[in-house]
Amino acid sequence: MPASEGSEAPLLGDHQRGEYGTIEEASAPAEPRTSFKRNLGTAEAFSIIISIVIGSGIFTSPGSIDTNVPSPGFALVVWLVGGILAWTGAATMAELGTAIPGEGGVQPYLQYIFGDVFGFLAAWTWIIAVIPASLAIMSIVFVESIFSAVGENNRTQGAIHKLLSVLVLIIFSMANGISTKVTTRLNNFFVTSKFIAIAATVIAGVAFAFYHLAARDVDNTGEDWLNKPWFGYRTSIGPDGSEIDWSKLHGWELLGHYSAALYGALWAYSGWDKAIYVTAELSAPARQLPLAINMAIPIIITGFIAVNTAYYVLLPWDVVSTTDSVAVTAFSHLLGPGVGLAASFLICVVVAGSLLSSSFVGSRMIVAASNKDWLPRFLGQVGYIGGRRDETPSPSSEASDSDAPLNALVFGTACSALYIIFGNFRALITFNGLGEYSFFFLAMVGAIVLRFREPKLHRPYKPLLVIPVIFTFVSGFVVARGAVFAPFQAGVLIALWALGLFFYWLRRWWLRREVS
Repeated sequence: MPASEGSEAPLLGDHQRGEYGTIEEASAPAEPRTSFKRNLGTAEAFSIIISIVIGSGIFTSPGSIDTNVPSPGFALVVWLVGGILAWTGAATMAELGTAIPGEGGVQPYLQYIFGDVFGFLAAWTWIIAVIPASLAIMSIVFVESIFSAVGENNRTQGAIHKLLSVLVLIIFSMANGISTKVTTRLNNFFVTSKFIAIAATVIAGVAFAFYHLAARDVDNTGEDWLNKPWFGYRTSIGPDGSEIDWSKLHGWELLGHYSAALYGALWAYSGWDKAIYVTAELSAPARQLPLAINMAIPIIITGFIAVNTAYYVLLPWDVVSTTDSVAVTAFSHLLGPGVGLAASFLICVVVAGSLLSSSFVGSRMIVAASNKDWLPRFLGQVGYIGGRRDETPSPSSEASDSDAPLNALVFGTACSALYIIFGNFRALITFNGLGEYSFFFLAMVGAIVLRFREPKLHRPYKPLLVIPVIFTFVSGFVVARGAVFAPFQAGVLIALWALGLFFYWLRRWWLRREVS
Protein backbone atom coordinates (compact mmCIF):
# COMPACT_ATOMS: atom_id res chain seq x y z
CA MET A 1 0.00 0.00 0.00
CA PRO A 2 1.35 3.48 -0.82
CA ALA A 3 2.54 5.57 2.08
CA SER A 4 -0.11 8.21 1.49
CA GLU A 5 -2.91 5.68 1.96
CA GLY A 6 -1.35 4.14 5.03
CA SER A 7 -1.73 7.42 6.86
CA GLU A 8 -5.51 7.46 6.63
CA ALA A 9 -5.96 6.09 10.17
CA PRO A 10 -6.60 8.76 12.80
CA LEU A 11 -3.24 9.90 14.02
CA LEU A 12 -4.41 10.25 17.61
CA GLY A 13 -6.71 7.28 17.56
CA ASP A 14 -6.21 3.54 18.07
CA HIS A 15 -2.41 3.19 18.07
CA GLN A 16 0.25 1.57 20.15
CA ARG A 17 2.73 3.91 21.72
CA GLY A 18 6.43 3.43 21.24
CA GLU A 19 9.52 4.88 22.83
CA TYR A 20 9.66 8.67 23.27
CA GLY A 21 5.94 8.95 22.69
CA THR A 22 5.99 7.91 19.05
CA ILE A 23 2.98 6.10 17.70
CA GLU A 24 2.87 2.85 15.83
CA GLU A 25 -0.18 1.24 14.28
CA ALA A 26 -1.04 -2.02 16.00
CA SER A 27 -1.18 -3.87 12.68
CA ALA A 28 2.04 -2.45 11.27
CA PRO A 29 5.59 -3.47 12.10
CA ALA A 30 7.70 -0.83 13.79
CA GLU A 31 9.92 1.06 11.40
CA PRO A 32 13.61 1.64 12.15
CA ARG A 33 13.82 4.66 14.41
CA THR A 34 16.91 6.24 12.93
CA SER A 35 20.02 5.40 10.95
CA PHE A 36 22.21 7.75 13.02
CA LYS A 37 24.44 6.77 15.90
CA ARG A 38 23.87 8.59 19.18
CA ASN A 39 27.44 9.83 19.46
CA LEU A 40 26.99 13.62 19.85
CA GLY A 41 27.12 15.56 23.09
CA THR A 42 26.13 19.03 24.30
CA ALA A 43 29.22 20.69 22.79
CA GLU A 44 28.50 19.27 19.34
CA ALA A 45 24.82 20.27 19.52
CA PHE A 46 25.85 23.76 20.65
CA SER A 47 28.22 24.22 17.69
CA ILE A 48 25.64 22.88 15.22
CA ILE A 49 23.01 25.37 16.39
CA ILE A 50 25.51 28.25 16.24
CA SER A 51 26.66 27.35 12.72
CA ILE A 52 23.11 27.00 11.37
CA VAL A 53 21.59 30.16 12.85
CA ILE A 54 24.50 32.50 12.08
CA GLY A 55 24.12 32.91 8.33
CA SER A 56 23.74 35.71 5.84
CA GLY A 57 20.81 37.37 7.61
CA ILE A 58 22.89 39.32 10.11
CA PHE A 59 24.70 41.00 7.20
CA THR A 60 21.61 41.65 5.07
CA SER A 61 18.50 42.12 7.24
CA PRO A 62 19.53 45.36 9.05
CA GLY A 63 18.51 47.51 6.07
CA SER A 64 14.98 46.08 5.85
CA ILE A 65 14.58 46.37 9.64
CA ASP A 66 15.85 49.95 9.78
CA THR A 67 13.41 50.93 7.03
CA ASN A 68 10.46 49.82 9.15
CA VAL A 69 11.33 51.35 12.55
CA PRO A 70 11.42 54.99 13.67
CA SER A 71 14.96 54.91 15.10
CA PRO A 72 18.09 52.77 15.58
CA GLY A 73 17.11 52.12 19.20
CA PHE A 74 13.83 50.57 18.08
CA ALA A 75 15.76 48.48 15.56
CA LEU A 76 17.87 47.00 18.35
CA VAL A 77 14.68 46.25 20.31
CA VAL A 78 13.32 44.39 17.27
CA TRP A 79 16.51 42.31 17.17
CA LEU A 80 16.04 41.49 20.86
CA VAL A 81 12.37 40.56 20.44
CA GLY A 82 13.17 38.43 17.39
CA GLY A 83 15.83 36.58 19.37
CA ILE A 84 13.51 35.93 22.30
CA LEU A 85 10.85 34.69 19.90
CA ALA A 86 13.39 32.33 18.32
CA TRP A 87 14.35 31.15 21.81
CA THR A 88 10.77 30.31 22.84
CA GLY A 89 10.17 28.59 19.51
CA ALA A 90 13.35 26.51 19.80
CA ALA A 91 12.40 25.44 23.34
CA THR A 92 9.00 24.23 22.18
CA MET A 93 10.53 22.46 19.20
CA ALA A 94 12.83 20.70 21.65
CA GLU A 95 9.75 19.43 23.49
CA LEU A 96 8.17 18.14 20.27
CA GLY A 97 11.47 16.78 18.96
CA THR A 98 12.15 14.66 22.03
CA ALA A 99 8.52 13.48 22.30
CA ILE A 100 7.82 12.78 18.61
CA PRO A 101 11.07 11.88 16.81
CA GLY A 102 10.96 12.35 13.06
CA GLU A 103 12.59 14.00 10.07
CA GLY A 104 11.38 16.89 7.97
CA GLY A 105 11.13 19.84 10.34
CA VAL A 106 7.61 20.50 11.65
CA GLN A 107 6.07 18.04 9.18
CA PRO A 108 6.05 14.93 11.46
CA TYR A 109 4.59 16.93 14.37
CA LEU A 110 1.76 18.40 12.31
CA GLN A 111 1.10 14.99 10.80
CA TYR A 112 0.94 13.43 14.25
CA ILE A 113 -1.31 16.12 15.75
CA PHE A 114 -3.58 17.25 12.91
CA GLY A 115 -3.35 14.57 10.23
CA ASP A 116 -1.75 13.69 6.92
CA VAL A 117 -3.00 16.74 4.99
CA PHE A 118 -1.33 19.18 7.40
CA GLY A 119 1.90 17.18 7.30
CA PHE A 120 1.84 17.27 3.50
CA LEU A 121 1.11 21.01 3.37
CA ALA A 122 4.03 21.70 5.71
CA ALA A 123 6.39 19.67 3.51
CA TRP A 124 4.91 21.24 0.35
CA THR A 125 5.34 24.79 1.72
CA TRP A 126 8.98 24.20 2.65
CA ILE A 127 9.79 22.57 -0.68
CA ILE A 128 7.86 24.92 -2.99
CA ALA A 129 8.05 28.21 -1.04
CA VAL A 130 10.25 28.50 2.05
CA ILE A 131 13.52 26.87 0.96
CA PRO A 132 13.43 28.15 -2.67
CA ALA A 133 12.69 31.68 -1.41
CA SER A 134 15.57 31.40 1.07
CA LEU A 135 17.94 30.25 -1.65
CA ALA A 136 16.76 33.10 -3.88
CA ILE A 137 17.38 35.63 -1.10
CA MET A 138 20.89 34.35 -0.46
CA SER A 139 21.75 34.29 -4.17
CA ILE A 140 20.58 37.90 -4.48
CA VAL A 141 22.60 38.88 -1.40
CA PHE A 142 25.70 37.21 -2.83
CA VAL A 143 25.49 39.34 -5.98
CA GLU A 144 24.45 42.54 -4.19
CA SER A 145 27.43 42.24 -1.81
CA ILE A 146 29.76 42.37 -4.80
CA PHE A 147 27.94 45.36 -6.33
CA SER A 148 27.99 47.18 -2.96
CA ALA A 149 31.74 46.71 -2.73
CA VAL A 150 32.23 48.61 -5.97
CA GLY A 151 29.97 51.44 -4.83
CA GLU A 152 26.64 50.48 -6.36
CA ASN A 153 23.83 50.36 -3.79
CA ASN A 154 20.91 50.21 -6.19
CA ARG A 155 18.02 48.57 -4.34
CA THR A 156 16.20 47.49 -7.49
CA GLN A 157 17.75 44.32 -8.86
CA GLY A 158 17.93 44.72 -12.63
CA ALA A 159 18.16 42.04 -15.28
CA ILE A 160 21.94 41.67 -14.93
CA HIS A 161 21.66 41.32 -11.15
CA LYS A 162 18.98 38.66 -11.50
CA LEU A 163 20.87 36.69 -14.13
CA LEU A 164 24.01 36.71 -12.01
CA SER A 165 21.97 35.61 -8.98
CA VAL A 166 20.59 32.67 -10.96
CA LEU A 167 24.12 31.79 -12.06
CA VAL A 168 25.33 31.82 -8.43
CA LEU A 169 22.42 29.58 -7.46
CA ILE A 170 23.25 27.07 -10.21
CA ILE A 171 26.94 26.98 -9.26
CA PHE A 172 26.25 26.09 -5.63
CA SER A 173 23.58 23.57 -6.58
CA MET A 174 26.17 21.92 -8.83
CA ALA A 175 28.63 21.89 -5.92
CA ASN A 176 26.05 19.99 -3.87
CA GLY A 177 25.66 17.58 -6.76
CA ILE A 178 29.29 16.41 -6.68
CA SER A 179 28.98 14.32 -3.52
CA THR A 180 27.93 14.52 0.10
CA LYS A 181 31.56 14.32 1.23
CA VAL A 182 32.55 17.36 -0.84
CA THR A 183 29.62 19.36 0.56
CA THR A 184 30.58 18.44 4.13
CA ARG A 185 34.18 19.53 3.63
CA LEU A 186 33.12 22.84 2.11
CA ASN A 187 30.74 23.49 5.01
CA ASN A 188 33.56 23.01 7.53
CA PHE A 189 35.44 25.84 5.81
CA PHE A 190 32.43 28.14 5.63
CA VAL A 191 31.60 27.89 9.35
CA THR A 192 34.84 29.61 10.35
CA SER A 193 34.18 32.53 8.01
CA LYS A 194 30.96 33.38 9.88
CA PHE A 195 32.75 33.99 13.15
CA ILE A 196 35.51 35.97 11.47
CA ALA A 197 32.97 38.26 9.77
CA ILE A 198 31.05 38.93 12.99
CA ALA A 199 34.21 39.52 15.03
CA ALA A 200 35.62 41.89 12.40
CA THR A 201 32.43 43.98 12.33
CA VAL A 202 32.16 44.30 16.11
CA ILE A 203 35.87 45.08 16.55
CA ALA A 204 35.68 47.77 13.84
CA GLY A 205 32.68 49.38 15.54
CA VAL A 206 34.31 49.36 18.98
CA ALA A 207 37.62 50.72 17.63
CA PHE A 208 35.83 53.48 15.70
CA ALA A 209 33.81 54.51 18.77
CA PHE A 210 36.85 54.57 21.09
CA TYR A 211 38.85 56.59 18.57
CA HIS A 212 36.23 59.32 18.37
CA LEU A 213 35.63 59.37 22.11
CA ALA A 214 39.36 59.61 22.84
CA ALA A 215 40.17 62.21 20.19
CA ARG A 216 37.99 65.01 21.51
CA ASP A 217 39.50 67.54 19.12
CA VAL A 218 38.17 65.59 16.11
CA ASP A 219 35.13 67.10 14.43
CA ASN A 220 32.25 64.75 15.32
CA THR A 221 29.45 66.74 13.70
CA GLY A 222 28.87 64.00 11.15
CA GLU A 223 28.71 61.16 13.68
CA ASP A 224 25.03 60.29 14.10
CA TRP A 225 25.67 57.79 16.90
CA LEU A 226 27.11 60.62 19.03
CA ASN A 227 24.83 63.50 18.08
CA LYS A 228 21.37 62.01 17.52
CA PRO A 229 18.99 60.34 19.99
CA TRP A 230 18.93 56.56 19.57
CA PHE A 231 15.18 56.43 20.32
CA GLY A 232 14.13 59.71 18.73
CA TYR A 233 11.72 59.73 15.79
CA ARG A 234 13.20 60.59 12.40
CA THR A 235 12.27 60.64 8.74
CA SER A 236 13.49 57.48 6.99
CA ILE A 237 13.46 56.19 3.42
CA GLY A 238 10.94 53.50 2.51
CA PRO A 239 11.56 50.50 0.20
CA ASP A 240 10.14 52.42 -2.76
CA GLY A 241 12.38 55.45 -2.12
CA SER A 242 9.62 57.51 -0.47
CA GLU A 243 10.12 59.25 2.85
CA ILE A 244 8.43 57.95 6.01
CA ASP A 245 7.63 60.55 8.67
CA TRP A 246 7.26 58.42 11.80
CA SER A 247 5.76 61.22 13.86
CA LYS A 248 2.68 61.08 11.60
CA LEU A 249 2.16 57.29 11.77
CA HIS A 250 -0.14 55.78 14.38
CA GLY A 251 -1.94 52.60 15.32
CA TRP A 252 -2.41 49.90 12.72
CA GLU A 253 -0.03 51.42 10.17
CA LEU A 254 2.75 51.67 12.76
CA LEU A 255 2.19 48.05 13.83
CA GLY A 256 2.39 47.03 10.19
CA HIS A 257 5.87 48.49 9.90
CA TYR A 258 6.94 46.80 13.13
CA SER A 259 5.70 43.41 11.89
CA ALA A 260 7.63 43.91 8.65
CA ALA A 261 10.74 44.75 10.69
CA LEU A 262 10.21 41.63 12.78
CA TYR A 263 10.15 39.53 9.60
CA GLY A 264 13.65 40.81 8.85
CA ALA A 265 14.87 39.79 12.31
CA LEU A 266 13.17 36.40 12.08
CA TRP A 267 14.89 35.84 8.73
CA ALA A 268 18.26 36.57 10.36
CA TYR A 269 17.47 34.16 13.21
CA SER A 270 16.08 31.52 10.84
CA GLY A 271 17.57 28.13 11.53
CA TRP A 272 16.65 28.01 15.23
CA ASP A 273 14.13 25.28 14.35
CA LYS A 274 16.95 23.14 12.93
CA ALA A 275 18.06 22.34 16.48
CA ILE A 276 15.60 19.44 16.46
CA TYR A 277 17.47 17.83 13.55
CA VAL A 278 20.29 16.70 15.85
CA THR A 279 17.97 14.99 18.36
CA ALA A 280 18.47 11.54 16.84
CA GLU A 281 22.25 11.86 17.17
CA LEU A 282 22.45 13.02 20.80
CA SER A 283 23.38 10.45 23.42
CA ALA A 284 21.03 12.04 25.98
CA PRO A 285 18.65 14.35 24.07
CA ALA A 286 16.38 15.18 27.00
CA ARG A 287 19.29 16.86 28.78
CA GLN A 288 21.65 17.87 25.98
CA LEU A 289 19.24 19.46 23.48
CA PRO A 290 17.64 22.03 25.85
CA LEU A 291 21.05 22.75 27.40
CA ALA A 292 22.57 23.42 23.98
CA ILE A 293 19.63 25.64 22.97
CA ASN A 294 19.69 27.63 26.21
CA MET A 295 23.42 28.21 25.81
CA ALA A 296 23.51 28.98 22.08
CA ILE A 297 20.52 31.28 21.57
CA PRO A 298 21.56 33.92 24.19
CA ILE A 299 25.03 34.07 22.64
CA ILE A 300 23.52 34.51 19.17
CA ILE A 301 21.18 37.27 20.39
CA THR A 302 24.07 39.11 22.05
CA GLY A 303 26.22 38.80 18.94
CA PHE A 304 23.48 40.05 16.61
CA ILE A 305 22.72 43.10 18.77
CA ALA A 306 26.46 43.89 19.02
CA VAL A 307 26.87 43.69 15.23
CA ASN A 308 23.89 45.95 14.58
CA THR A 309 25.13 48.47 17.12
CA ALA A 310 28.43 48.49 15.23
CA TYR A 311 26.58 49.20 11.96
CA TYR A 312 24.97 52.31 13.47
CA VAL A 313 28.36 53.45 14.76
CA LEU A 314 30.15 52.90 11.46
CA LEU A 315 27.52 54.35 9.10
CA PRO A 316 25.42 57.52 8.84
CA TRP A 317 21.94 56.47 9.94
CA ASP A 318 20.26 57.48 6.70
CA VAL A 319 22.47 55.03 4.80
CA VAL A 320 21.58 51.87 6.74
CA SER A 321 18.08 51.59 5.28
CA THR A 322 19.27 52.11 1.70
CA THR A 323 21.38 48.97 1.34
CA ASP A 324 20.79 45.23 1.51
CA SER A 325 24.52 44.67 2.07
CA VAL A 326 25.03 46.82 5.14
CA ALA A 327 28.26 45.17 6.32
CA VAL A 328 30.02 45.76 3.00
CA THR A 329 28.69 49.33 2.85
CA ALA A 330 29.96 49.99 6.39
CA PHE A 331 33.52 48.85 5.68
CA SER A 332 33.60 50.69 2.34
CA HIS A 333 32.40 53.89 4.04
CA LEU A 334 34.92 53.59 6.87
CA LEU A 335 38.07 52.29 5.19
CA GLY A 336 37.55 52.75 1.48
CA PRO A 337 36.61 50.56 -1.49
CA GLY A 338 39.62 48.27 -1.10
CA VAL A 339 38.59 47.12 2.37
CA GLY A 340 34.99 47.10 1.20
CA LEU A 341 35.95 44.65 -1.51
CA ALA A 342 37.67 42.42 1.05
CA ALA A 343 34.59 42.61 3.27
CA SER A 344 32.45 41.76 0.26
CA PHE A 345 34.55 38.66 -0.33
CA LEU A 346 34.16 37.60 3.31
CA ILE A 347 30.39 38.15 3.27
CA CYS A 348 30.16 36.23 0.01
CA VAL A 349 31.94 33.33 1.68
CA VAL A 350 29.44 33.48 4.55
CA VAL A 351 26.51 33.56 2.13
CA ALA A 352 28.07 30.75 0.12
CA GLY A 353 28.08 28.57 3.22
CA SER A 354 24.41 29.31 3.85
CA LEU A 355 23.58 28.67 0.18
CA LEU A 356 25.38 25.35 0.22
CA SER A 357 23.77 24.20 3.47
CA SER A 358 20.25 25.30 2.55
CA SER A 359 20.47 23.67 -0.87
CA PHE A 360 21.76 20.51 0.80
CA VAL A 361 18.90 20.40 3.33
CA GLY A 362 16.28 21.38 0.75
CA SER A 363 17.20 18.56 -1.61
CA ARG A 364 16.97 16.05 1.24
CA MET A 365 13.49 17.32 2.16
CA ILE A 366 12.40 16.77 -1.45
CA VAL A 367 13.71 13.20 -1.29
CA ALA A 368 11.90 12.59 2.01
CA ALA A 369 8.61 13.85 0.54
CA SER A 370 9.13 11.67 -2.53
CA ASN A 371 9.75 8.64 -0.33
CA LYS A 372 6.39 9.30 1.34
CA ASP A 373 4.79 9.32 -2.13
CA TRP A 374 3.87 12.98 -1.64
CA LEU A 375 5.95 13.93 -4.68
CA PRO A 376 6.76 11.94 -7.85
CA ARG A 377 9.12 9.09 -7.11
CA PHE A 378 11.80 10.16 -9.60
CA LEU A 379 12.53 13.17 -7.36
CA GLY A 380 13.71 10.75 -4.69
CA GLN A 381 16.25 9.04 -6.93
CA VAL A 382 19.86 9.48 -5.85
CA GLY A 383 22.97 9.58 -8.01
CA TYR A 384 21.66 10.49 -11.44
CA ILE A 385 19.34 12.79 -13.35
CA GLY A 386 16.21 11.34 -14.91
CA GLY A 387 13.71 8.57 -14.22
CA ARG A 388 14.15 5.13 -12.75
CA ARG A 389 17.07 3.15 -14.15
CA ASP A 390 18.13 -0.47 -14.06
CA GLU A 391 18.37 -1.61 -10.43
CA THR A 392 21.64 -3.45 -11.17
CA PRO A 393 23.88 -0.98 -12.98
CA SER A 394 27.29 -1.94 -14.26
CA PRO A 395 30.37 -1.31 -12.09
CA SER A 396 31.52 1.43 -14.47
CA SER A 397 28.24 3.32 -14.14
CA GLU A 398 28.30 2.90 -10.35
CA ALA A 399 31.73 4.48 -10.22
CA SER A 400 30.54 7.53 -12.12
CA ASP A 401 27.41 8.09 -10.03
CA SER A 402 27.17 10.78 -7.38
CA ASP A 403 25.57 10.01 -4.04
CA ALA A 404 23.69 13.32 -4.22
CA PRO A 405 19.95 13.65 -5.01
CA LEU A 406 20.47 15.25 -8.41
CA ASN A 407 16.82 15.27 -9.49
CA ALA A 408 15.85 17.01 -6.26
CA LEU A 409 18.66 19.55 -6.70
CA VAL A 410 17.53 20.36 -10.23
CA PHE A 411 13.91 20.74 -9.08
CA GLY A 412 14.84 22.96 -6.14
CA THR A 413 17.14 25.11 -8.28
CA ALA A 414 14.39 25.66 -10.85
CA CYS A 415 11.93 26.76 -8.15
CA SER A 416 14.50 29.15 -6.63
CA ALA A 417 15.33 30.64 -10.03
CA LEU A 418 11.67 31.57 -10.51
CA TYR A 419 11.69 33.47 -7.20
CA ILE A 420 14.84 35.33 -8.24
CA ILE A 421 13.35 36.32 -11.60
CA PHE A 422 9.95 37.43 -10.32
CA GLY A 423 10.81 38.58 -6.77
CA ASN A 424 13.11 40.93 -4.91
CA PHE A 425 15.03 40.74 -1.65
CA ARG A 426 12.61 42.43 0.73
CA ALA A 427 9.42 40.99 -0.74
CA LEU A 428 10.94 37.51 -0.52
CA ILE A 429 11.85 37.99 3.15
CA THR A 430 8.19 38.73 3.96
CA PHE A 431 7.03 35.81 1.80
CA ASN A 432 9.51 33.50 3.50
CA GLY A 433 8.37 34.65 6.94
CA LEU A 434 4.70 34.12 6.11
CA GLY A 435 5.38 30.59 4.87
CA GLU A 436 7.55 29.53 7.79
CA TYR A 437 5.64 31.11 10.62
CA SER A 438 2.22 29.95 9.45
CA PHE A 439 3.34 26.40 10.19
CA PHE A 440 5.43 27.31 13.23
CA PHE A 441 2.21 28.82 14.59
CA LEU A 442 0.35 25.56 13.91
CA ALA A 443 3.14 23.53 15.51
CA MET A 444 2.96 25.63 18.68
CA VAL A 445 -0.83 25.33 18.77
CA GLY A 446 -0.34 21.59 18.38
CA ALA A 447 2.13 21.49 21.27
CA ILE A 448 -0.47 23.20 23.49
CA VAL A 449 -3.23 20.86 22.26
CA LEU A 450 -1.07 17.82 23.09
CA ARG A 451 -0.52 19.08 26.64
CA PHE A 452 -4.26 18.61 27.25
CA ARG A 453 -5.12 15.85 24.79
CA GLU A 454 -2.22 13.57 25.72
CA PRO A 455 -1.00 14.64 29.16
CA LYS A 456 0.72 11.26 29.61
CA LEU A 457 2.73 11.56 26.40
CA HIS A 458 6.34 10.92 27.33
CA ARG A 459 8.10 14.30 27.14
CA PRO A 460 11.79 14.09 28.01
CA TYR A 461 11.87 17.90 27.91
CA LYS A 462 8.87 19.95 28.98
CA PRO A 463 9.20 23.75 29.22
CA LEU A 464 6.60 25.85 31.00
CA LEU A 465 3.30 26.08 29.12
CA VAL A 466 3.76 29.85 28.87
CA ILE A 467 6.66 29.28 26.42
CA PRO A 468 4.56 27.86 23.54
CA VAL A 469 1.73 30.25 24.47
CA ILE A 470 4.04 33.26 23.97
CA PHE A 471 5.29 31.92 20.65
CA THR A 472 1.75 31.13 19.50
CA PHE A 473 0.48 34.63 20.30
CA VAL A 474 3.39 36.52 18.75
CA SER A 475 3.79 34.35 15.64
CA GLY A 476 0.02 34.37 15.06
CA PHE A 477 -0.01 38.16 15.23
CA VAL A 478 3.02 38.46 12.94
CA VAL A 479 1.44 36.18 10.34
CA ALA A 480 -1.97 37.89 10.48
CA ARG A 481 -0.59 41.42 10.40
CA GLY A 482 2.00 40.51 7.79
CA ALA A 483 -0.73 39.10 5.55
CA VAL A 484 -2.62 42.40 5.77
CA PHE A 485 0.51 44.47 5.30
CA ALA A 486 1.76 42.33 2.38
CA PRO A 487 -1.40 41.05 0.67
CA PHE A 488 0.37 40.10 -2.55
CA GLN A 489 2.81 37.75 -0.82
CA ALA A 490 -0.05 36.32 1.26
CA GLY A 491 -2.11 35.79 -1.89
CA VAL A 492 0.75 33.94 -3.60
CA LEU A 493 1.19 31.72 -0.53
CA ILE A 494 -2.54 30.90 -0.37
CA ALA A 495 -2.49 30.08 -4.08
CA LEU A 496 0.43 27.72 -3.50
CA TRP A 497 -1.50 26.02 -0.66
CA ALA A 498 -4.52 25.58 -2.94
CA LEU A 499 -2.24 24.15 -5.64
CA GLY A 500 -0.71 21.86 -3.04
CA LEU A 501 -4.09 20.52 -1.93
CA PHE A 502 -5.05 19.88 -5.54
CA PHE A 503 -1.75 18.08 -6.12
CA TYR A 504 -2.21 16.07 -2.90
CA TRP A 505 -5.61 14.72 -3.91
CA LEU A 506 -4.48 14.20 -7.52
CA ARG A 507 -1.48 12.23 -6.26
CA ARG A 508 -3.68 10.08 -4.03
CA TRP A 509 -6.00 9.35 -6.96
CA TRP A 510 -3.03 8.38 -9.13
CA LEU A 511 -1.60 6.07 -6.47
CA ARG A 512 -4.96 4.35 -5.97
CA ARG A 513 -5.15 3.89 -9.74
CA GLU A 514 -1.69 2.28 -9.75
CA VAL A 515 -2.69 -0.15 -6.99
CA SER A 516 -5.92 -1.14 -8.73
